[in-house]
Amino acid sequence: MARATTAFPTGGFIGRAMSQSPDAVQPVCAKGSGGARSLSAAGPVNADRGRVEERESRKQTLPNPKPIEEGVRGLVHQLREFLVALWLSPGRRSLALLMIGTVFVICATAAAQVGLNAWNRPFYEAIAKRNFPAFLEELLVFTAIAGCLLVLNVAQAWLREMIKLKSREWLTRDLFAEWLKPGASTRLAGAGEIGINPDQRIHEDARRLCELSADLGIGLFQASLLLLSFLGVLWSISGALDIWICGISLTIPGYMVWCALLYAASGSWLTWRVGRPLVGMYSRRYQRESEFRFALFQANQQMHNIACLHDEEGEKRRLGLDLENVLVAVREIVDATARLTWITAGYGWISIVAPIVIASPGYFSGRLSFGELMVVVGGFSQVNQSLRWFVDNFALLAEWRAALSRVIKFREVLQMSESGCEDAIPMPFGGVKPVNPTTLRPFRTSAQTSGSL
Repeated sequence: MARATTAFPTGGFIGRAMSQSPDAVQPVCAKGSGGARSLSAAGPVNADRGRVEERESRKQTLPNPKPIEEGVRGLVHQLREFLVALWLSPGRRSLALLMIGTVFVICATAAAQVGLNAWNRPFYEAIAKRNFPAFLEELLVFTAIAGCLLVLNVAQAWLREMIKLKSREWLTRDLFAEWLKPGASTRLAGAGEIGINPDQRIHEDARRLCELSADLGIGLFQASLLLLSFLGVLWSISGALDIWICGISLTIPGYMVWCALLYAASGSWLTWRVGRPLVGMYSRRYQRESEFRFALFQANQQMHNIACLHDEEGEKRRLGLDLENVLVAVREIVDATARLTWITAGYGWISIVAPIVIASPGYFSGRLSFGELMVVVGGFSQVNQSLRWFVDNFALLAEWRAALSRVIKFREVLQMSESGCEDAIPMPFGGVKPVNPTTLRPFRTSAQTSGSL
């Protein structure tokens, strides 16, 4: 029980910022009466001491530095809650229309890209045969295909940005509607780390969640569709590969498909192994950014008292410590991203020559013409690009996972407050954990706050 007691803050954003009356934040040294001046000697000192104690108590609520490990079940639960929040919003019809339009545009783009890959064969055959009229004709075909792809790319970009806009609008409206329900903010103040700085979760975390969800969701769907489209192309053109092992002949049908799958799987596994800690790192950074922003807000609110006390240097040191906490979290992400780049960048450079090397046996044996070789290389590149989507987007996936966890846990606390579960906080996978009533700190009244000043 002692462990549960230390997990809750002794002061919160709402208790500090919203419980003060306008008179309470006035600089007492600006008043002219003698009695007021006697308060000016002790008032700023008490305010400064209270500010330091509150900030230190709030720092104890920083999340555990261990990476977030909630498993697939927790991810599915939080993703479902996110989609339910959007579906129950008044803007679900516009969001549905935007998603349907996006699916249509992506399907048309995939068909055009398959046609562009098939165009490689006559184009490079014309080059190999030095057939200039055929070369010019294929350039006209390329112009038509590229023009269609350009229009589709512009439409997809517009639809993607509109999905970000609408999803952020309705998720944010849902969050602050839950937050501003009667009594919700009071119970949120006793919910531990989840209830600290709700402005960070409603503004920044919700924004990043919506933007990353649109980018990653559309990218994943497009990569999956291109993978299915080009696997058939690669299987039919690459043919079989005959190899000899200890005097035994083995025939591998569609060998380039298996090579592409093995190549992408190895890269994805290495990326996951190296980049897995990024999820917890992004979560810690979000929390410390919110702590730093609250410290700046608090310093601005107490600026008159700081000036009366001539404590500018002390406040600068305190803000410097909060900034250092943010920088430590960012440095962790920088180091982890650098390690991850060894895998992602190296994987990308090898991908330039890998399809040509893998297809070279068929070309040098005479089974593939130069044009067919380029079709195979193009198909392999598309399959590889689709399969390496996880590799290229792992850092963004880690950030999205952290933002999803923060927003959905915050929303679940608000909904539990609404249902009357005042003495419970949400646990992973929908469970609840009893709260010790002695750890909940009531709001300070305006009179109490002004007296402390």
